[in-house]
Amino acid sequence: MVNFIFSTRVLGTQKVEAHIYLWKWNTRIVISDVDGTITKSDVLGQFMPLVGKDWTHSGIARLFSAIKENGYQLLFLSARAIVQAYLTKSFLFNLKQDGKSLPNGPVVISPDGLFPSLYREVVRRAPHEFKIACLEDIKALFPADYNPFYAGFGNRDTDELSYRRIGIPEGKIFIINPKGEVAINHRIDVKSYTSLHTLVHDMFPPTSLVEQEDYNSWNYWKMPLMDIENQ
Repeated sequence: MVNFIFSTRVLGTQKVEAHIYLWKWNTRIVISDVDGTITKSDVLGQFMPLVGKDWTHSGIARLFSAIKENGYQLLFLSARAIVQAYLTKSFLFNLKQDGKSLPNGPVVISPDGLFPSLYREVVRRAPHEFKIACLEDIKALFPADYNPFYAGFGNRDTDELSYRRIGIPEGKIFIINPKGEVAINHRIDVKSYTSLHTLVHDMFPPTSLVEQEDYNSWNYWKMPLMDIENQ
């Protein structure tokens, strides 16, 4: 954690806190949208917690905790405006379900103001413009031949578009609808985050055991295809 301390004539001494995350070059990142993905809806998900109402999808804390325990890093990505950063972080890291909290991770938010962010997301319906640019910048921090993004959770077609654009396979993109049903590759194979949790070791195998997909046992040891032209 780092602290920025400054003084103003009106407010006196003020302190702003931030976190710095240092990850290995081969880190596997799981991205999660916030509104409609962790919360049950885009709009009410921003306001209901302010009045003390739990407006989150059940099972999300337990699922994300299991993913983190298997060696993955969580990154929370939202098109909310920068002025909502404090409220968003407070909501995410104070969320508790059945004794489980969301794991810590970077919370990346639009640097634009409230009205430009709302206009882009609500009127133009183009939050992916910010998300794609942001994720590409993060990807550029890693080696050029390595994609750190392993999976993504969202609730809109624009989330799927963003995740596909930065190279996440379709089978690792999870889109949840307002009913709490999770679609994988446009098929609703699991009924909820709770159901997905039972498959967490298959969908998110421990990183200490998993091999790179390009060099797993099957791809490495399988017999090469016969060169018919030279027979």
